[in-house]
Amino acid sequence: MNNSIKSVFRSLTHRFFTLLWSGQTISRLGDSLYRIALAWWVLEKTGSAAIMGTVLIFSTVPMLLFLLIGGVVVDRFNRARLMLASDLLRGIVVVIVAGLAVSQQLEVWHIFLASTIFGIVDAFFQPAYTSIVPDLTPSEALPSANSMTSLSGQAAGIIGPALGASLIALGGTPVAFMLDALSFFISAACLIPLLKVPAPRSVSPGSSSMMRDLREGIGTVFGSPWLWITIVTAALGNICTSGSIGIALPFLVKGRLHGDVHSLGWIYSALALGTALGTIWLSRYTRLRRRGLVAYSAWVFAGLMIAVMGLSSSVLLVAFAAMAIGVSFAIFGLIWTNSLQELVPHEQLGRVSSIDFLGSFALMPIGFGVVGWATDQLGAPLIFVIGGVLTVGLATLGLTHPAIRNLD
Repeated sequence: MNNSIKSVFRSLTHRFFTLLWSGQTISRLGDSLYRIALAWWVLEKTGSAAIMGTVLIFSTVPMLLFLLIGGVVVDRFNRARLMLASDLLRGIVVVIVAGLAVSQQLEVWHIFLASTIFGIVDAFFQPAYTSIVPDLTPSEALPSANSMTSLSGQAAGIIGPALGASLIALGGTPVAFMLDALSFFISAACLIPLLKVPAPRSVSPGSSSMMRDLREGIGTVFGSPWLWITIVTAALGNICTSGSIGIALPFLVKGRLHGDVHSLGWIYSALALGTALGTIWLSRYTRLRRRGLVAYSAWVFAGLMIAVMGLSSSVLLVAFAAMAIGVSFAIFGLIWTNSLQELVPHEQLGRVSSIDFLGSFALMPIGFGVVGWATDQLGAPLIFVIGGVLTVGLATLGLTHPAIRNLD
């Protein structure tokens, strides 16, 4: 067991990864505060699930539009510099949001604009983060690095919602917004030493056209059935999972469960706790066999638990189901990230990661709109049941393909 624990933390022996991880951990804590503050602000301000869905559309569409460009740029330029600029810009935007909230001038259209900027920035930041980790750690430490990345996010997810709920109850949403802004600036400071790290490149900014680079990345995806099948499945499955949890959950809590912001915070924390537990369990294995079968089986289980949330009338039972979903998400997510970093050529990782993000979230704007409308019309409980059943069906369909079952 001691060796298993040591293997989880192995990546932290590498100074530059530790800086990256520390900054992102703080930033993710701030993001957790922001998410619950934003969800509760929209609920109190408008009482509309459709508006909640529209907020997510405004962040998702710009990300989708710029993802392919972001992936190519990430493979051509300094990844740390791109991430630094992203953190600084997001910090400035959240400072403005917090200032408007303090002066009671914050309107829904301000949130739409901020979400749009976040979406554009994420199109560069997400592929950059996935690609820079192998630059900072040797291959044998990659499973540890990915596990620590997941654990930091989930630790923030456990602490953030409960802390955010308390901050909102005591000082209102502006306090949570301002702390999120501060977290971006701390993360940016941690990235500054990484600017001098020489990142290996086989592609220089002027060596080939961006369109040729993009075509090469698309060819890699379509030449690997395990890649494109999972991306297509995720494009549909993410609507069911993210739509239910991201849009319908606050309305499930307030309507069906008769809870308050604290109940919402505890459920989000349970989801993050489950993801942390799943990460710790999976990180004990230096090599996981039959990973396609394991990953998709976890996806099926997550769908079942989403349906359970819709059928429950107890905050405690919903929290337990959320924790089980978190375990499943961790298993699938870590297997997927490790597979990308191990099986995709490193010089194409930024492009392939951006294609993965684009494909997996391509239908989300439509999905968010539909889920928001459907939540208002049908009620949150039924949305969770439908989302869970569809998730089980999609993951089971994916398992019928040999490329998934035989991925080892």
